[in-house]
Amino acid sequence: MKGQNQPIIVLSEDVERKKGKDAQDDNIRAAKELADSVKATLGPKGMDKMLVDGMGDVVITNDGVTMLKEMDIDHPAAQMVVEVAETQEDECGDGTTSAVVLAGELLSQAQDMIDNNIHPSTIARGYRIASEVGRQALDELKSEVSVHDHEKLKNIAITAMTGKAVDMDNDHLCEIAVKAVRKIADDTDGEIHIDVDDIKIVKKAGGSVKDTELVHGVVLDKEKLLENMPRERENANIALLGIPLEVKETEADAEITINDTRQMQRFIDEEEKAIREMVTKIKEVGANVVLCQKGIDDLAQNYLADEGIFAIRRIKKSDMKKLARATGANIIASINDMSEADLGQADSVSERMFSGSRMTVIQGAKEGKSVSLLLRGGSEHIVGELERALEDALKVVAVTMEDGYIVPGGGASEIEILSSVENYASQIEGREQMAVKAFSKALTSIPRVLASNAGMDGMDVLMELRATHEKDGLRNHGVNIDNGKVEDMMEMNIYEPLRVKEQAIRSASELAEMVLMIDDVIAAKGGEDQPASDAQPQGTGGMQPGMM
Repeated sequence: MKGQNQPIIVLSEDVERKKGKDAQDDNIRAAKELADSVKATLGPKGMDKMLVDGMGDVVITNDGVTMLKEMDIDHPAAQMVVEVAETQEDECGDGTTSAVVLAGELLSQAQDMIDNNIHPSTIARGYRIASEVGRQALDELKSEVSVHDHEKLKNIAITAMTGKAVDMDNDHLCEIAVKAVRKIADDTDGEIHIDVDDIKIVKKAGGSVKDTELVHGVVLDKEKLLENMPRERENANIALLGIPLEVKETEADAEITINDTRQMQRFIDEEEKAIREMVTKIKEVGANVVLCQKGIDDLAQNYLADEGIFAIRRIKKSDMKKLARATGANIIASINDMSEADLGQADSVSERMFSGSRMTVIQGAKEGKSVSLLLRGGSEHIVGELERALEDALKVVAVTMEDGYIVPGGGASEIEILSSVENYASQIEGREQMAVKAFSKALTSIPRVLASNAGMDGMDVLMELRATHEKDGLRNHGVNIDNGKVEDMMEMNIYEPLRVKEQAIRSASELAEMVLMIDDVIAAKGGEDQPASDAQPQGTGGMQPGMM
């Protein structure tokens, strides 16, 4: 028939498409480029990065997930790397850089195999097998740690924080991190459950990192509204207001004409009456503390002070949720409908001085185990990095207490895993064997990069590590970053939670498998102001040269 061989146009002209090996090469290159960008931050001797956004705001950090979040990344494969780092952070609090570096190395190994005509699905299948073998090896390597072993928990926190910009005060910071996590731990029938969101973090620039302290209670960076309000209320009955304590404005625009002063006075009297009734209602239900998410009218402030009620306003929504969990209060949406059952309880609510700043502390909350960390530092940049470091420390202590297992650090775990994977590879045949061997080779990247970032010869250290594990059977030996020697990491108190290593291997493997199985990329071109040539389909797209 006429026209039978004419091409059929399915996709719009505004779409770019890459297929087969071109698509795989492009995705692998983008993911590898992003992994390479964070490689230099790995380990205690890793370098920091300075990230500058479009508004000129600066972040200085060597925290892997923070770097990836701050980068302006457009390439979809590179965005998948960011998601892996975020998952690692959410699950474990540490190991984000390791997961990304390992994923990049797995893809680099896969690229070589694809070039040698090994099918991506074969590689992905081999990686999946090797990942499972690696996690089994970790299970054999793990050591048990008690929730009561304060020193080991502290050393886990120190390992997570070493190399951060604030690690000169590690001992003090990790001590309070362990105490904070132990305070909020919930032991139910022998099962430990910890929600680190129950730890309130308050940042205050000024002083030094050593001034950082643990406060048993919820700390709000707010002071009471009026000086004549009580400075402290014991046996506090707390009303959490999610609405402003002021006369509500009408939704419709209206014009009121006032002809004489008596009308004006009646108008003012009605407003005062409405505010007085709200404060009276609060008093009647038994509240002696008011914590308001929004504004409180000046007149309402005076009425509250007259009734001896402690009040603060403009509290963050996230803090209101923490307060509700800790005190058992309901966040009130209507003053008229509030009742005594909506109130929360605490032993005391008081205004205290912290390093020259007035803050409010809620102590002895009845429903939740609440603690706060007041972070101090010489500048906003230092306090910001301190927050990121302490969040990592809190999470690794929490997952260790929940799981009860640790593995040696310093590259020791990776060497044991790769030995197990290599042994397994020797027992299978076919092209999958090549993929399993490639997985073990990729694992060498962690100890090699750790050593290189410390100024050592990565290959020499790797060879010594392998010889120590294989010939001498010293399974816990890793690289001592300080002197370059291969030593027992457990004796040096350098270890990590089992979950951190397991999740890093799982995440890296799953990312590599996902990228390898993509053989067709269909992408809309940029808008009219961005021609296709400027769309940056390769690499990480939006990574700015001045960001590192």
